[in-house]
Amino acid sequence: NCPDSSSSSFILVGFPSSEAFPTCWGILFCSGYIITLVGNGVVLLVIGLNNSLRDPIHLFLAMLAIMDVVMVTSIVPKMLSIFWMKSREIGYMACFVQMFLVHSTTSVESGVLLAMAVDRYVAICHPLRYQAILNCQTIAQIGLAIVVRALLFIVPLTGMVTNLSYCRSRVVPHSYCEHMAVAKLACADPRPSGLYSVVGSSLIVGMDMAFIAVSYGMILKTVLRKKSCWKAFSTCGCHLCVLLLYYVPGIISIYAQQFGSSVSVHAQVLLADLYLTLPTMLNPIVYSIRTKQMRQAVLKLI
Repeated sequence: NCPDSSSSSFILVGFPSSEAFPTCWGILFCSGYIITLVGNGVVLLVIGLNNSLRDPIHLFLAMLAIMDVVMVTSIVPKMLSIFWMKSREIGYMACFVQMFLVHSTTSVESGVLLAMAVDRYVAICHPLRYQAILNCQTIAQIGLAIVVRALLFIVPLTGMVTNLSYCRSRVVPHSYCEHMAVAKLACADPRPSGLYSVVGSSLIVGMDMAFIAVSYGMILKTVLRKKSCWKAFSTCGCHLCVLLLYYVPGIISIYAQQFGSSVSVHAQVLLADLYLTLPTMLNPIVYSIRTKQMRQAVLKLI
């Protein structure tokens, strides 16, 4: 069984040792998927219908919602087919397309979170120049730069994994085509692609987190001089919640996959799945509850 042509396929295990509760797992992830689609759909709808929500922060939020929908749609339907219909087979090319979508959207989301931090910095530290600095052209350039950076990282990684010769088991011990799990099935040494992935991910995440920390450091320095510092902090609260939801499970999952030999396979798979599905489900809820403009727009729509 050598998946070395477009007619071949891989076998996705899903969750190891989950055979006893496939329906429960399916219901859990299906519910999360529906909440993600509805929540992000409402966010996109209210931003599209309200001219007052066309400011940069809400445009970045719309971009984040689109990435969330693409990410979960690339993995959850196949997960449900594994749990409910025992359809574990995924085509060779479909596997690499899924891999490309998952890793490119995660990179784009990290860039969008950085852009949102920059937006909060400009809004709080330079409020009078906000419209001049973050105009439509600048926002378009930022969005293009985020997408190009993600492609420059993920295209070589996908090419490295795709060009490997596969002659071992076709069984991928994951519920989606996680690149390291697939690369380990190759005859050749998978360490170069794994090293590239860890270094590239660490650079992207590290750079974004460093700039976000600098942005919030400057915000903190500015707001402490103002009487209305709590009001300024409240505008950043939802963004900070989303940052924690995205980066903490993501960092744990990345390093558990690469270096966590003491971490069980079941725990690694669960971490990887929760990292991709939990933030996408909670992001629109956090923004809709904590942001007054979004909350009012959602209530008006309802």
